[in-house]
Amino acid sequence: MARIGFISLGCPKNLVDSEVMIGLLEREGHAITPDAERAEILIINTCSFIGDARRESIDAVLAAGELKKSGSLRRLIVTGCLPERYAREIRMELPEIDAILGVNQIPLIARAVRGEALPPPDSFGRRDADLYLYDHTTPRTLSGPPHAAYMKVSEGCDHRCAFCVIPRIRGRFRSRSLPSLVSEAEQLAARGVREITLVSQDTTAYGSDLGMKDGLARLLRELGRVEAIGWIRFLYIHPDRVSRELIEAVNSSPRICRYIDMPLQHASGAVLRAMRRAGNRSTFTRIIERLRKGIPGVTLRTTLIVGFPGETRADFLELKEFCREMEFDRLGVFTYSDEEDTIACGLGPKVSRRTAERRRRILMEQQAEISRRKNRELVGRRLEVLVEGPAEESDLLLEGRLRSQAPGIDGVCLINDSEVGEVRAGQFRTLRITRALEHDLLGTIVA
Repeated sequence: MARIGFISLGCPKNLVDSEVMIGLLEREGHAITPDAERAEILIINTCSFIGDARRESIDAVLAAGELKKSGSLRRLIVTGCLPERYAREIRMELPEIDAILGVNQIPLIARAVRGEALPPPDSFGRRDADLYLYDHTTPRTLSGPPHAAYMKVSEGCDHRCAFCVIPRIRGRFRSRSLPSLVSEAEQLAARGVREITLVSQDTTAYGSDLGMKDGLARLLRELGRVEAIGWIRFLYIHPDRVSRELIEAVNSSPRICRYIDMPLQHASGAVLRAMRRAGNRSTFTRIIERLRKGIPGVTLRTTLIVGFPGETRADFLELKEFCREMEFDRLGVFTYSDEEDTIACGLGPKVSRRTAERRRRILMEQQAEISRRKNRELVGRRLEVLVEGPAEESDLLLEGRLRSQAPGIDGVCLINDSEVGEVRAGQFRTLRITRALEHDLLGTIVA
């Protein structure tokens, strides 16, 4: 059997796809190596959502091509969004690639490794395509820390945002069954997972295609009964689907983190209409007030796009003022990327890259002040922390996260002392916050 290297790029949803492919390969008896230079076969699971992600994917392919020339690598397989979207171009321009698989060809990964001839991806933009979604019976090997895992609750998207190509890449929205998700959560708990993060393109739409009303609320209540799981969080909710039932579900179990990740994209009604998204500054303000009133102590995160075609200075100033008033706990800002196959690509007038980057910088500087002040308010408090392991900054520090810190996208807690002896990764402990940084916190384990 082959020694296989695996590189997973992009979002947590892509990571789940990678873990499923690794599980399928290990079931066949293949060995997975974390060192690409020792691999006989290398698989790169790619992202092509925006230009930067596409360039990262292509750079990884080119680097792997050099390994084929100089090392033991004899076969290169590229999977995911990039070949789904650009199958013909890849075949023509990247001859170092031996096989490609699209996002709906994951079950074919073992055949690709064996070198079998396979059909090219053909589901891009097709509403009638044969679409894939894993379930609790599918082999899956976790590639991150053993105490935390993502769970994909659905796949695809039925929204038609002007800037987004995901519906054409991932296909129509489809949900996993509720029993399948509960079974996977129980399996993960039995393997030592203590934190589960639910992901999809639109998590609040979960179950709508299955005839379920308030499907995410029902799912959260069911998962809250899985006793071995300490924390459950969910990402990527749509503002149109924030309901009373969802708010009540978040409050229904101490295992469910009071953390709302709700990408708003903008606050100007004119820009949102151009984006083909509902809402405006006043409706978003009401939703946020409702969440803060209904979920005491909730952490609110959003992501925004600046530089969208037609965004005026007045639009940006409205967005800036909205963010100042709302004081989000977490904020991510992206500069608009012109993507072919999207409606926005044909819109104008275009905002210069320089202007978009300046607007992004202004928002992030404003948010840094908000974040620093909110973090200072935590100094002296004792909060539950999930210990992650050695910190990236130094082996002399441990790293952990609060309920208010989602993996991979938020700040962390740096642990520089313990009053209780040895502390291990995967443990829930009590952290006394001793110092606040712009996005991170420092503290001492006290229980």
